[in-house]
Amino acid sequence: MKISQRIENLPVKRFHYILLFAAGLGWMFDSMDTGIISFVMPALMDTWGLTTEQMGNIGSVGLLGMAIGAVLSGSVADRIGRKKVFALTLLMYSVATGLCGVAWSYNSLLFFRFIVGFGLGGQLPVAVTLVSEFTPAKHRGKFLVLLESFWAMGWLLAAVISYLVIPKFGWNIAFFIGALPALYIFYLWKFIPESPRFLEEQGRIEEAVAVYHRIVGEDGKEDELNIDLLDGIKNEPKKIKNATVAELFSKKFLRRTVFLWLLWFGIVFSYYGIFTWLPSILAIQGFSLTKSFSYVIVMTVAQIPGYFTAALLVDRIGRKPTLAIFVLGTALSAYFFGQGGSVAMILAFGSLMSFFNLGAWGILYTYTPELYPTRARGTGAGWAAGFGRIGGILAPAVVGRMLSAGYSTETVFLLFTGVLFLVVLNVLILGEETKGRPMDEIGEGV
Repeated sequence: MKISQRIENLPVKRFHYILLFAAGLGWMFDSMDTGIISFVMPALMDTWGLTTEQMGNIGSVGLLGMAIGAVLSGSVADRIGRKKVFALTLLMYSVATGLCGVAWSYNSLLFFRFIVGFGLGGQLPVAVTLVSEFTPAKHRGKFLVLLESFWAMGWLLAAVISYLVIPKFGWNIAFFIGALPALYIFYLWKFIPESPRFLEEQGRIEEAVAVYHRIVGEDGKEDELNIDLLDGIKNEPKKIKNATVAELFSKKFLRRTVFLWLLWFGIVFSYYGIFTWLPSILAIQGFSLTKSFSYVIVMTVAQIPGYFTAALLVDRIGRKPTLAIFVLGTALSAYFFGQGGSVAMILAFGSLMSFFNLGAWGILYTYTPELYPTRARGTGAGWAAGFGRIGGILAPAVVGRMLSAGYSTETVFLLFTGVLFLVVLNVLILGEETKGRPMDEIGEGV
């Protein structure tokens, strides 16, 4: 029995929780650095006199970097390993976030935000691929949604930092704090091992066996396991040829690739269009900077039960129905948020929008790596995320131009409602259920 098959049948071990927490901290720092720019933008609008169009460009250039980073890192991770790319991208976006704090002009900030985006976009699909390849089939959905829940914690941390720091000390300090996650790389490198699935695919059986033993502990070091797996070394296993981008559009993967690319585009478009602009939209509607930040903090807290609810449902009723429910909930909440004429409506529907949207993100990151085999998982997930970032590039700029042209916030959120309804149709028509099935069995279409 292959190591990957043994991993699918394992009970949840102490190692899995340690991995979830260690990878989750990286995810949290990723979110914190993403969120900081959303809270800095209203301050930059006042300090530098930026137009809404220029603010939209700041959001979009980061997403351009994320698109390129996701595409390249996924392919590289299928060649050199998940762990190395995870560590390198974390270092890249942390350092670049600190450099944003010394930006001397609008154009220099655009450059640094591109580098931040490149690192952020590169880490996300690789991190979820890494965790998914360690997690048993019965618990994979729950674990990946819980991994994504660290995003809410990072965004909340960004909101609290901005609330406490920006009004008193200026926007630069918020960026400097965002550079601190670079120190986490030392812990990450020591405590997160390489994916045993990747090692097995590369013919590095002894290393894969060592990682497997680390997962199961002493009770996994039986002679039978060593004999079965180490015999494979004597047979000189051949490295599996990595998938190409063209193969993602082969008959075997075409439907899945189209489904994932459309899914990523719609969810990323709505998320970054809404949440990148949320503090600024509240400021434009007349709320003070402090009020805007405090309202966004309330909405961000609602993301956490959204993740936990999705984690509860995704392994019980399945990926497809859970995702459809959460995207539909986001669409309806976005519509009523746009119609909000009072603080109560803004907080209520803003919180519901956060609840459903971030729960949908958790399911998205569960679904994506399941639909490709190990040899194509990084490439497939990276290109899906990269294409989705095109939606993220367009959305902040589109909102900026709509507001500059005099469109109301009601019209802006009506646009997002329409996009999200199309995402629901995509899930219902092209999505397939993957609950409880071994990853490589799903990925190879067995």
